[in-house]
Amino acid sequence: MSRKKRVLVGKVGLDGHDRGAKVIARALRDAGFEVIYSGLHQTPAMLAATAVQEAVDCVGVSILSGAHGTLLPALVQELAQRDAPEIFVFGGGVIPQDDIPGLVKAGVRRIFTPGTSTTEVVEYLTQEIENG
Repeated sequence: MSRKKRVLVGKVGLDGHDRGAKVIARALRDAGFEVIYSGLHQTPAMLAATAVQEAVDCVGVSILSGAHGTLLPALVQELAQRDAPEIFVFGGGVIPQDDIPGLVKAGVRRIFTPGTSTTEVVEYLTQEIENG
């Protein structure tokens, strides 16, 4: 029996729109993941601390505020500072295609944009976690 995959789904900054985060959290839970939802208005440091405490495999951030260029790299850095670079970060939301390469270069594993199916997210995370 394989261990349960653990994911922290979070909202950072002042963005108060959490419908997408909740949809992804539910899809992951329905697919057998253990999901921890942070709630609204978290800082990168708060999410990183929770990720380490909960021993998750990855952190998914839903962001619609336009602050993705600052907040997502800050989360990657916070995890590294906590000696947890193995916990990978992925994001979703209204993020311009032109911004995605810079986020990936900063250590964000993957960005899911509007229209991505929940099946695609589940399949991607399953593969990434199983492949270490």
